[in-house]
Amino acid sequence: MARGGIPASPLPPRQGVDAQRYRMPQSGPWRTLRDHLVERLAVGLSADEVDRMLREGEFVDATGRPVPADAAFVPRSVVWAHRDLPTEPPLAEDVVVLHRDERLVVVDKPHDMATMPRGDHVAGSALARARVVTGLDRLAPAHRLDRPTAGVLLLTTEQRWRGAYQSLFAQGRVHKEYLAVAPVRDDLALPLVRRTRLLKEHGVHQAREVPGEPNADTLVELLERRDGLGLYRLTPRTGRTHQLRAQLSGLGIPIVGDPLYPVDRTPPPGTVRDAETPALQLVSAVLAFDDPVDGTPRRFTTRRSLSTWPPRREDD
Repeated sequence: MARGGIPASPLPPRQGVDAQRYRMPQSGPWRTLRDHLVERLAVGLSADEVDRMLREGEFVDATGRPVPADAAFVPRSVVWAHRDLPTEPPLAEDVVVLHRDERLVVVDKPHDMATMPRGDHVAGSALARARVVTGLDRLAPAHRLDRPTAGVLLLTTEQRWRGAYQSLFAQGRVHKEYLAVAPVRDDLALPLVRRTRLLKEHGVHQAREVPGEPNADTLVELLERRDGLGLYRLTPRTGRTHQLRAQLSGLGIPIVGDPLYPVDRTPPPGTVRDAETPALQLVSAVLAFDDPVDGTPRRFTTRRSLSTWPPRREDD
């Protein structure tokens, strides 16, 4: 049984992407399942394509058996099918597995890769790629990273482990450290704790710092400085959407390569960042927690570096 009481798909993922689930409405005018699917999927599929999928057994019931092409419409029944995947640009980098055991897979996510399949990022999402790389079809993320953010991402291997690890993040019991490259302000006394109220409105790209009781809390430390830029360690104590990006922008030190803060320059969907434009210089560097199952201390560290802050050579 999947989360929320929804049965698991009887079809295995394809290229790491789950089949889609179609639950029939409680009532309707349709005599056959085919009639309903043709109307329901009209925007994306022609009637001929629905007929082909039914004829070739691509729609299946909860047991995995192909649904007959002339099956009656049954209220509240459920069928599954794989849809064609969108055309996606080739991956510049793939996920790297940092750790794997019975309960967890930890990967190093590259920049510009979505955590979950969404929009133009489906088979190229971190979840889909991790499933393909590990061969574990039931992997699911315990938390999420923004698409432009690279670094440590925790996934659970099976549904039975998911709630325990997701609760760690929801309850703020995971120590998280990020590294970021941003300008240096000589008049800004560091380290500091940035406490603000963040508001992220539905349909609006940016989060905003607004008056009111703080709901976002981040320790900001400057580790190094070079040519007007600094390498910062950011330790969030809360997990608001775009928290680090919005708060550093609010301090007047927006993260290098950020297309969203302080000015929204979000490229159109499907746009590929050119090689001359730096990725968002933000990486999830450390995740640490006491394992909720057996109490073992866990700590995972990224192997990625930021392109505008290459490690110093020993002879530098």
